[in-house]
Amino acid sequence: MNSVTNELGANWKDVDWVLTDVDDTLTWEGRLPPETLVALQQLRDSGKHVVAVTGACAGWCDHIAQLWPVDAVLGENGAFIMEKQDGYLTLRSDLPLNEIRSQQQKLKSQVEEILLDYPDLQLTLDQSYRLCEVAIDIGQNCPKVDATIVEEIVAKIHALGAHATASSIHINAWYGEHSKKVTTMSFLQQKGLSKSDITTRACYVGDSMNDQYMFEVIPNSVGVANIRHYWQRLLFHPSVVMEQPGGYGFAEFSKKLLALNNELQHETKGNEATIHYPLR
Repeated sequence: MNSVTNELGANWKDVDWVLTDVDDTLTWEGRLPPETLVALQQLRDSGKHVVAVTGACAGWCDHIAQLWPVDAVLGENGAFIMEKQDGYLTLRSDLPLNEIRSQQQKLKSQVEEILLDYPDLQLTLDQSYRLCEVAIDIGQNCPKVDATIVEEIVAKIHALGAHATASSIHINAWYGEHSKKVTTMSFLQQKGLSKSDITTRACYVGDSMNDQYMFEVIPNSVGVANIRHYWQRLLFHPSVVMEQPGGYGFAEFSKKLLALNNELQHETKGNEATIHYPLR
């Protein structure tokens, strides 16, 4: 961990797609720091594409897509994409919404049965605003749940044949083959990026276990400082780690990326050739 840098190397100069988790990556301690919104706007103003990739519910994603300075939101761990097109917000997913909701209701009953063994735990307060997932509160509106219990519940959900992942505040569970990783790669390819382009032009910022497979597929990856809490448990690690946590760490990263781009612009101007025409 001590050998991980917080500086961006020359390989970051081509990055023009910034993908980011939301909870405890853009937020911190349950709030959105104003530094986060400023950083997002500055990235957009500089010509970067900004995409939120989150386990947040559809209702929260609608708010982010409508009001925040982002280009799109990949919500409920990749279940759907919300994106403004021609000034209007659109929602699309690989499966029809009625099929997604049918699977969700089945899983909700199964998860509620699992939670009978954990009387102190409950579904998230925003469960009614979810289209696909079933989410368990493990630290958002309750005391932090011990990691051993979290892993135990995740294993029980996996035994159902469902997917499950834990963020810093939720266990998110769903049926279907989507994920942050799968939907992100598909979304970027739809935008014209090849797999090679993704490794050089895209970056990802995250904070917890459910970001590790994004760290795997996007080499230019960033952890905000609170990623250290999960470091020993991660299968894949970010290439750089910021000194500040949550949204403050995101703002720290944004400044470094924009400074690198400004440096590149100065270098480009300095290398412009001067053409000398012969006197007649």
